[in-house]
Amino acid sequence: MLAASTTPAAPAAELNLADIQGIILRSYRMPCLRTLLLRVDDAVRSRDFLRILAGGDQPLLRIQNAQAWDSKPPSCLNIGLTFEGLKALGLPDATLRTFPPEFVAGAVARAAVVGDTGVNDPANWIAPFNTTQPHILVTLSAQSAEIRDSVTAEIRRAVSGAATELSCLDGVMPADHKAHFGYVDGISQPRVAGVPRQKPDGSGIPEFSDPMALVPPGAFVLGHESPHPGLFYQMPAPDALGGNGSFAALRILKQDCAAFERFLDDASRQTGIDRELVAAKLCGRWRSGAPLALSPDTPNPTGLRVDHWNEFNYADDPAGKRCPLGSHIRRNNPRSTAVAGDGGERHRIMRRGLPYGPPHDPANPDDGIERGLLGLFICGSLRDQFEFLMKEWVEGGDFAGLGTDKDPILGNQPSTGGRMRIPNTGKPRTIIRGLPTFITTRAGAYCFLPSLTALRYLAGLV
Repeated sequence: MLAASTTPAAPAAELNLADIQGIILRSYRMPCLRTLLLRVDDAVRSRDFLRILAGGDQPLLRIQNAQAWDSKPPSCLNIGLTFEGLKALGLPDATLRTFPPEFVAGAVARAAVVGDTGVNDPANWIAPFNTTQPHILVTLSAQSAEIRDSVTAEIRRAVSGAATELSCLDGVMPADHKAHFGYVDGISQPRVAGVPRQKPDGSGIPEFSDPMALVPPGAFVLGHESPHPGLFYQMPAPDALGGNGSFAALRILKQDCAAFERFLDDASRQTGIDRELVAAKLCGRWRSGAPLALSPDTPNPTGLRVDHWNEFNYADDPAGKRCPLGSHIRRNNPRSTAVAGDGGERHRIMRRGLPYGPPHDPANPDDGIERGLLGLFICGSLRDQFEFLMKEWVEGGDFAGLGTDKDPILGNQPSTGGRMRIPNTGKPRTIIRGLPTFITTRAGAYCFLPSLTALRYLAGLV
């Protein structure tokens, strides 16, 4: 069901990129990420901190907007506020009631909706995410650890006496751009109408072409038409607060790399399929990043340029014989595939984040070191995008005729083990059984990503 929506009296015709936080529409492609979680202690001083971020007088503490840059900055700073944080800053009750109910409830209260039960239950989350204390989320992307630490020192000076730092979490992109399960990451992201392409930035990450239609800006920016024609996602009032804002789900996801590698061996013995092909079937891409839809037989296709690895849909593979219907990328982005509810292209999210913890060493698989993903999932509606995707596509399977089968990589599997069905050409389908839960939710938070205008509005509260 479509999330609560409202139609603004005069929706903006064009995106005001100077007013929108850059993290919503731009991938910074920087190797270092730091998230600082703050608790508001002094509302007046904390509002002064917001004023500094929006004012731009201190270059290191300037919020990065969504405008294209001529040269890549050394760092990018962005901010999110929880519902409890908005209360702590002094936002009036009448204004607080204009926020969507799922954001008001927060990630802890909505945990069961997205499958955070059992081992993923908030009772098992790391502190302080299982409390109401998280108020402000500061995200810092940097081109080096030295720059990251220098800007962090400035942030800490600016919030001294205003807010308490509750946690500091770091993510780092390995030089080979592979996440902990060994897959090249960051290949597919929505392209938004009205957002010019960023100039080459020297990151070494190619600019991937994509045949999918441009996503309406209202999928991510409040005040613009949503992916559902004629409908607008619920925007907080007044316009100075809600306009050009967005929402995000922060997720800290622990990855069990040793269990993943062991399962590839077990599934290979169980099915007779090469372990790397098993990995590709689970994900929908080879660990090289090449998609099964374009390269079903090899992870290193010849004659297919890397920057064309997104040029596919599933129209010519309706049964999933090349890329299984239940694979991770096909579930989370069905592209033009007809799915239950006719919403294959209407629930896109922006993925930001980097791995945390050192790379997994296969020679020392059970080293006891926690590693995973520090992720931010951005959307105009937490309910219609993030929660829908998790509930219907990751934890459910009816949308694609998969019954109770869950996402083989991200799903919270039953204690008896999950199942994945792999169609074959000219022979019965293969069934992989005994899928364990590879990814555990360690923490979560729902954040509002205010525009620069909204930051000034919040800073002016009396």
